[in-house]
Amino acid sequence: MKIAIIGLGLIGSSLAGDLTRLNQHQIIGISRRSTTCEKAKKLGIVHQSSIDLSLVQGCEIVVICTPIESTIPTLAQIIPYLSNTTVVTDVASVKVPIVREGKKLWHNFIGSHPMAGTAEQGIDAVQKNLFNNAPCVITVEDDEDREKGALLRDLWQSVGCNILTTTAEIHDQAVAWISHLPVIISANLIYACMQEKDQFVREFAQKIASSGFRDTSRVGGGNPELGLMMAKNNRDNLLENLRLYQAHLTGIINDLEEENWSKINDLLTFTNQSRSDFIK
Repeated sequence: MKIAIIGLGLIGSSLAGDLTRLNQHQIIGISRRSTTCEKAKKLGIVHQSSIDLSLVQGCEIVVICTPIESTIPTLAQIIPYLSNTTVVTDVASVKVPIVREGKKLWHNFIGSHPMAGTAEQGIDAVQKNLFNNAPCVITVEDDEDREKGALLRDLWQSVGCNILTTTAEIHDQAVAWISHLPVIISANLIYACMQEKDQFVREFAQKIASSGFRDTSRVGGGNPELGLMMAKNNRDNLLENLRLYQAHLTGIINDLEEENWSKINDLLTFTNQSRSDFIK
């Protein structure tokens, strides 16, 4: 099968490399920088690479791995080169605006979201087996999508993903909880720590910060552009969740002020038991 991957950052280059190593497909890598294309060929993660979007001609699948707000403009640019049967997908972490506009532009557009990544960005962050055991959501709106989505299911499964299907709306509501809200909370943790007025305390805290702070601050210290695009494109769901989070936080503050240790204990016991429902 001939597969084009547009955007050779962490996700795109890692996907290209894993697919190339299967020795089952012809992998075309497209980037807006010629230096990235040359590096992709040098690394051996693609069979052909260029800045020329017309390379998507004859591809059965096109995977758009650009930043969120470049997804739809990129789709619009490649349409003149697509075969009528070409299935186009993306990897954006927000699906409603992407799927809505994507389907208007191309009849064979179906959204995907592989839940994989690291704090690193760009082709230099390319990683083997990045998608192994990672959830991948394929957005399915009707029976026609299910039929077209079978090709994408095979693609993502071939690089190790565990496939989930749902609507774009449910995806965005869920991902606001487990991905976008944590980014904002984590970013605020770092920001709040940096507002400590006693310089000695702040610098000492930086020296002794260990695994607890590292784990809770990781996503807040990630790519600012990606975090901003998440917030802009999933704004309503994120706002709703932030308000509910704020209400629960106010309750915790009240319990601490009133020294209601039984409620604090109940909270920590509940979260101790519930975390495993999210972390398999």
